[in-house]
Amino acid sequence: MITIETVAPTAALAADIVREYMADVAARWYQRTATDDELSQALEDEPYGDLQGPTGVLLVAVESGQPVGCAGIRFLGSVAELTKVFTVPSHRGQGIGSQLLSAAEQVCQQRSMGTVRLDTRGALAEACAMYERNGYERVAPFNDEPYSDRWYSKTVSAGVL
Repeated sequence: MITIETVAPTAALAADIVREYMADVAARWYQRTATDDELSQALEDEPYGDLQGPTGVLLVAVESGQPVGCAGIRFLGSVAELTKVFTVPSHRGQGIGSQLLSAAEQVCQQRSMGTVRLDTRGALAEACAMYERNGYERVAPFNDEPYSDRWYSKTVSAGVL
């Protein structure tokens, strides 16, 4: 059974799943397994310590005590940005990503966020398909992230999801 938990970024559960996420993303970027140095650099380039308290939330999907997915939410005024949405390869296709997405949207509703947005890459085809299935629409770039080539947004409000 999968549970979705709010986890402090400093928790071992968070470190484990975010490291696995970054290893997966880096491997897709380099088209090979990332070296330890490349993975360390990626973790440094994309900090997640702010995904707690008033600035964000880190959700972790857990099965039998092991992390199998994650989704981060950053609160930026009335806009929430999704980050690090990930399901481990062995658990893909089971709806865990959509469960994390739904849980993240519920958090956004509770925090009165009017818009949820994210940036990603077209090479992450499974993620793009999931966002589109869940009502996210492609929008013009809202940042200059060098690794992104797609931007999505969804309007949320109490009682709408």
